[in-house]
Amino acid sequence: MAKNLFLLLFLFFVLSLFSGILSQYELEELTWLDDNDDEISMFHSQHSAMRKCDFSSGKWVIDQSYPLYDSSCPYLSSAVTCTKNGRPGSDYEKWRWKPHGCEIPRFNALEFLGRMTKKRIMLVVQSVIPMARKTITYVGPTMAFYAMDFETTIVFCWAPFLVELKKGPENKRILHLNMIEENAKYWRGADVLVFDSAHWWTHSDKYSSWDLIMEGNSFYRNMHPMVAYEKGLMTWAKWVDLNLDPRKTRVLFRSMSPRHNRENGWKCFNQREPLEFFSHPHVPEPLLVLKEVLRRMSFPVFFQNITTMTALRRDGHPSVYSKFVSQTGKQHLGDYKSDCSHWCLPGVPDTWNEMLNVML
Repeated sequence: MAKNLFLLLFLFFVLSLFSGILSQYELEELTWLDDNDDEISMFHSQHSAMRKCDFSSGKWVIDQSYPLYDSSCPYLSSAVTCTKNGRPGSDYEKWRWKPHGCEIPRFNALEFLGRMTKKRIMLVVQSVIPMARKTITYVGPTMAFYAMDFETTIVFCWAPFLVELKKGPENKRILHLNMIEENAKYWRGADVLVFDSAHWWTHSDKYSSWDLIMEGNSFYRNMHPMVAYEKGLMTWAKWVDLNLDPRKTRVLFRSMSPRHNRENGWKCFNQREPLEFFSHPHVPEPLLVLKEVLRRMSFPVFFQNITTMTALRRDGHPSVYSKFVSQTGKQHLGDYKSDCSHWCLPGVPDTWNEMLNVML
């Protein structure tokens, strides 16, 4: 499950915010919160104005007050703790995204928990909560973190395609473009749902995520991945339109995180700084597909565009530091496989969550 948590933090996650369970403690009894009341009040005064900010357009700036937490966080997979794995320097943790014309407030975990009392939410907040005041439970594809005193639960639900991937005859992996209920049953009753799905749809050849695609009663071996992606998203969109009430549930969809594993300078090994700008910005095909599906929906889905800002961060990947590199190994780094798809933590995905915090 630790590996799944790592994937859900910054690949393709479905985030559910559900009503919480009543706590035996009242908020006024939380003496460990007293020193933070002023911080929480100040943050509220900024919140409404920030919702009008265009977060997708801006630049990365150095900020020595970052990161939001350190790599000793117990919920991080070893594959993303790049510093522990021997990556030299920590500059990649010090970059803050600054939108043009506004600022994203630094994430305040206590303020966030206070706003989300009696709901289930996602974000890295564990370090501000005493160990005895939080629990973690696992049910099926979900992992739930519960902050007792706020009656707040953070739920991660693993569903990389949104639609269902099942084993068929001869152990073949069959992607069912019209089937979603096995995943969607975990989303019912939510206050807020945040979806993210794209990365696994783009795998091809021997790295393909499925063996066969099924649509209706027909099987396909060679359907174009973006055609399949659109069909799968349409199944998701119909489920949202038919099953959710916009008066009770807020739905957000986060765009895809680009990879930097192409040739001509895009490989991430030894990259130390973000790109400053793009002379010819590339718009990924999945982004075009996603925007079109969202446009056709009747349910008002909030779109969180993290694609451009993330594309600038070629320096933020584990690269060869997705596992521990010994002193001897550092002499032969060229022999290691460079991971230019996932992200070091603390790092880039934390900025996505700061944006999400403001959107909520």
